[in-house]
Amino acid sequence: MEGGPGRQGVFLISQAKCVRSNILYSTKIVHRSENFLVVNKPYDMYINSNNPDRKNTLQLELKKMLPDLVNPKLCHEFHFVHRLDYPTSGVICIALNKKAARAASVAFENHKVQKFYLALVHGHIHEPHIIIDKAIGDDIREKNGNHKMCTNDSIFCEKPRRAITVLVVLEHGFWKSKPATKILLAPSTGRRHQLRVHCHHIGHTVIGDYTYSEGKDVEPQRTYLHSLRLILNCDIENIDVRTADPFDASILSDYKATNIAKILDEDIFRDIYKLIE
Repeated sequence: MEGGPGRQGVFLISQAKCVRSNILYSTKIVHRSENFLVVNKPYDMYINSNNPDRKNTLQLELKKMLPDLVNPKLCHEFHFVHRLDYPTSGVICIALNKKAARAASVAFENHKVQKFYLALVHGHIHEPHIIIDKAIGDDIREKNGNHKMCTNDSIFCEKPRRAITVLVVLEHGFWKSKPATKILLAPSTGRRHQLRVHCHHIGHTVIGDYTYSEGKDVEPQRTYLHSLRLILNCDIENIDVRTADPFDASILSDYKATNIAKILDEDIFRDIYKLIE
């Protein structure tokens, strides 16, 4: 695991291993303090659920890993500071007490939180960066389905809210001989499915996104979207955690990088939010 500047440390404390589709994966703890727990969530895992038959949730994994942190007074036993979509892997933060939960909530309200995501998308994006400022709302056709969202230019869009995402191109390459681009994404708003919807909107759907590829992407086995880094500055603690890149061409056998546009170094993290100032 890699850390950002000024971070006090990343701790690989424990992991719970599961098998799904014959793939071994694990929930890894990357930071723990008296106030916050930060984990690297596997792909295809829910955060929590009201359905007792749904077992593949982060809530249940954490309960097995760290039973001493369970708070039975809470509906889902943990203070989940924010959320990740079911198919999205990566960094997610859990507050360990009421004071920390409140502090994190205030940090989000005051825009003292920065989140960065990696994605592999279909096609080659030729612009070095794109600022996607496109409102997102509920797709009325999906209210009783998978809660699919859509942009406000759709006649099926209900109650759209402003959504802004900054996209920076990192690499061009090929996924299974098809054009692909690796990108860094930074949302400045937090709408449901925002990054997936915005990528689809500009014509570069995330590879493996079955929902927003209109059911065309039946492979790979996962959606190539990952929460890479979280910076959360609040009154009681400053958090800066980062995982390794799961889409590195050296470890992702079906992806080959042919052109490096930008290196994933500290400069890119500093500069990305300047694009929307």
